[in-house]
Amino acid sequence: MPLPSLRQELALLPGAALPDGQPTWTIHDPVRGLFFQIDWPTFEVLQRLHLDSPEAIAADIAEVTTLDLDGDDVEKVLQFFIGNQLTQPPEGAQTARQLAQRLTKMRGGPIKWLLHHYLFFRVPLWRPDAWLDRWQSVAAIFYSRTFAWLTAGALVFGLTQVARRWDIFTASLVDTFNLEGLLAYGFALTVVKFLHELGHAFTAKRLGCRVPTMGVAFLVMWPVAYTDTNEAWRLTNRLQRLQVAAAGIATELIIAVWASLAWGVLPDGPARSAAFVLATTTWVATLAMNASPFMRFDGYFILSDWLDLPNLHDRSFALARWKLREWLFDLGEEVPEHFPPHKQFGLIAFAWGVWIYRLALFLGIAVLVYHFFIKLVGIGLFAVEMIWFVLGPIQREVKAWHQRWPAIRASRRSRWTAGVVLALALLTVVPWPGRVSASAMLRPSDTWPVFAPAGVRVDALPLAEGAHVAEGGVLVRLHSPDLLMRRQALLAKIERLRWQAASSGFSAEMRSQLLANEDYLVSAQSELLSLDAELLQYAPQAPYAGQLRYLDPDLQTGEWLPRKEKIAVLIKDGTPWQVETWLDEEVVQRVAAGDSALFITDATDGPALQLKVLSVERDASRVLLRPELSAHLGGHILTREKSGQLIPERAVYRVMLALDPADRPLEKLAGQSWRGTLTIQARWEVPAWRYLRQALAVLVREFGF
Repeated sequence: MPLPSLRQELALLPGAALPDGQPTWTIHDPVRGLFFQIDWPTFEVLQRLHLDSPEAIAADIAEVTTLDLDGDDVEKVLQFFIGNQLTQPPEGAQTARQLAQRLTKMRGGPIKWLLHHYLFFRVPLWRPDAWLDRWQSVAAIFYSRTFAWLTAGALVFGLTQVARRWDIFTASLVDTFNLEGLLAYGFALTVVKFLHELGHAFTAKRLGCRVPTMGVAFLVMWPVAYTDTNEAWRLTNRLQRLQVAAAGIATELIIAVWASLAWGVLPDGPARSAAFVLATTTWVATLAMNASPFMRFDGYFILSDWLDLPNLHDRSFALARWKLREWLFDLGEEVPEHFPPHKQFGLIAFAWGVWIYRLALFLGIAVLVYHFFIKLVGIGLFAVEMIWFVLGPIQREVKAWHQRWPAIRASRRSRWTAGVVLALALLTVVPWPGRVSASAMLRPSDTWPVFAPAGVRVDALPLAEGAHVAEGGVLVRLHSPDLLMRRQALLAKIERLRWQAASSGFSAEMRSQLLANEDYLVSAQSELLSLDAELLQYAPQAPYAGQLRYLDPDLQTGEWLPRKEKIAVLIKDGTPWQVETWLDEEVVQRVAAGDSALFITDATDGPALQLKVLSVERDASRVLLRPELSAHLGGHILTREKSGQLIPERAVYRVMLALDPADRPLEKLAGQSWRGTLTIQARWEVPAWRYLRQALAVLVREFGF
């Protein structure tokens, strides 16, 4: 049977030489807008498709050229042509039916069509080719050397202005985070992306390529502008292809440079605000989105053309999958492509970077879709993205392993791999010793804080830091002018009322006011007693014998203190010591009364104390009573401040621990409270159960079981 021939409408174009000097050619399929790069052996086979058989083609190539091919090599080339629909269909009654079946298989059912168009589809909006021709003379200005030097000067001057007024620049950035600013950024981003695509289009047209369409592509319903520059593959010089790929980023950087310069020289007003929005939008959008090579954006095509490796993702993925199989099973398969060792290592590392990046990105998108859609729809879309982007590649790799199962089963490396995987699986279902670590406070259980009751002045400090105080001893003497003035006024009032009562017999009018004056006297005396009781707070006495601690060393007599200012703490003699901490609901379930623990202070010379869990509160604490355990102060509990109190971000439960009777930290730690690291020997737990419990908790929360 005659061999298939190529379709008549295909175009064969010369291509760039490979790094090893081998010539290449490009096959252009104008119907589908596709380009295929072929190497020298494939080109030689292509010239001999008129011969009778693959063996005849191989023999003729060996006779005319230095290539050494056999019939199997020619068969692979033919299968490449047929599989990519580059050959004419064979004549016969079954041809139309086969083509129809192939088309139906490619399109799939309505569900596949819907899923594909949800994940990615394009909307062409404009055919700009003729318009680009008319405006080439204007666009040529931006490709001139003069404009390049002007832009370089604008870059230096603009960055200088931004650096000199960096505080104003950053303050302006913070001020734009409002509804009006976000709308301005959205509009600026739309304009910049349109100019970005024009940069691709004008550059491709300048180099002789046709630009058939521009429009919007939707990636998981997220709009992304696009320009069809596939004809850049007609260019035989890879540096020219690199110019087309980098034109969009170059356009945005030029906009950023001139916008930064405008911000630096314009006076305050709408024009300067617009320049600021345009500058920040282009700098951030270019660096954060377009420059990434992990997705098929400009950064990917720039890297691909710079390395001269078309289909960089697919080729690096093939290498990484091959290397993974060799690591796991040692199959000894031929490498998909031969590269120098350093380049092969770089491509494999790049493939792993792409996989990790995409996994994080698609998981994030799936979570956002789940939260921003109706719950039922969000769950469905979440499942679609997980199956398509995450589980799909894994399933295809497992299928490849299944096809190689006989070789895998016979490999000695496979048994080692299976043993390691089995051991890791067992480690997730075997109980592990449970250790719970957290920050905690070591403190005496009986303490009495001394506060300033109001705005007062320190009159006397009879005791120093660490002094022993007998029961009833005065700790500090405070002075409140307002209270003393009120007391003097009350004493004068009482004296006047007593004098009026004593002289009530001298006149009838004074006798009539006797009862009223007596009532006033009793009331004034009661108020004086209450005031005297309040004044006792200004000379606080020790309720028990103890040691005075945390007295401010800078506190001096005559100094004024605000209300509720803490002056010192009295620690009772012989008081038991305890350790206090708060644990979140995930780990507190593994802690029970009687569990042993170890506490080590943050001080390097502090002792290691043996503890026992005394109690675990059943109710979550609404307020963190020990600020030292907050994360912003070096503790482990995430908190936010509200009305002067620290509120835990997650539900936390108070845990109290007692010291071993043999430990006497009062002498070792000088009677002070200390923060340290607490390690509790909690209940053993299966690691897999922790994640299963978390998943069940999410299901219960989201579905309301």
